[in-house]
Amino acid sequence: MAGLVGMDDVAAEYLTAPLEEIFAKAFDTQAYDVTELSFSNYLYLTSTGDCPYVGLPVFPSRSFRHAAIFIRTDRGIRGPRDLAGRTVGVREFSMTAALVARGVLADDFGLQAADIQWRFGPADAGDSQPIVRMKPRGIDLQPLTAGSNLSDALRDGALDALIAYKPPPAFLDGAPNVDRLFVDYPAVEADYARRTGIFPIMHLLGIRREIAARDPALCLRVCAAFDAARHYAVARTKESQAPFTSLPWGPGEAARSQQVLGDDFWSYGVGANRPALEALCRYSWDQGIAVKPLTVEALFVPATLSWVPASA
Repeated sequence: MAGLVGMDDVAAEYLTAPLEEIFAKAFDTQAYDVTELSFSNYLYLTSTGDCPYVGLPVFPSRSFRHAAIFIRTDRGIRGPRDLAGRTVGVREFSMTAALVARGVLADDFGLQAADIQWRFGPADAGDSQPIVRMKPRGIDLQPLTAGSNLSDALRDGALDALIAYKPPPAFLDGAPNVDRLFVDYPAVEADYARRTGIFPIMHLLGIRREIAARDPALCLRVCAAFDAARHYAVARTKESQAPFTSLPWGPGEAARSQQVLGDDFWSYGVGANRPALEALCRYSWDQGIAVKPLTVEALFVPATLSWVPASA
């Protein structure tokens, strides 16, 4: 958003805001011509035919989500399968972090979303009320008790576990009997990446459907500009003479990520990301979010399906 990469013949105005605000304005009022979108909520709205945006294969947010599962250690939860029949909290059932975490639990441990009792509500005392966009098929999903939040419910024992896209205060404060399900999550996530070839995608770029229909060439220019910005940003993380970030071992971690995930680990484009994209489509249907099965081809502007990033 610093304006270091431009787009030919496009006078872009860049706006930043908290992600929840961006997503709400995009889906509810179509406030932006091009915008970052929650992948899971995009899948849901696309499956209904009501999404005002169509995807571009640009993925500004990716994250493994084994680390997102927090548990009460005094409930006999020794492994993922022990979550069956338990009460688990989530800010939004349809948020992408939870979609991916549940998908991993199903694929690797045989634990289905329907095996769990789900409760939703604010992440912590300072969080706003989540927007509920859909009711998943075949899922026990109920709101938390009025006035409660997920972190306090985990701390107080009202929840057995919690899926959260950032560590809850109960964990950060060292509350008794609160820990991650996967304590050694970096090793578990690296193993998952090696086995599956997937670096999970959280968000994608969307463009308003009427703009995409009117100017497919613009879609390709937007993709190319964001890919140039990605290439620039990733290269900066590897600088060691005067490190770009304040992380003392940042360049070393970048090299380690390449060893595990490959040289171009944060790739754009459909072709390089098909396994991750197919997994998201499958998860959305299996977990009762999408109202019909989706294909990868249904998610993106047709002109971008064969786009290959120049920096790849």
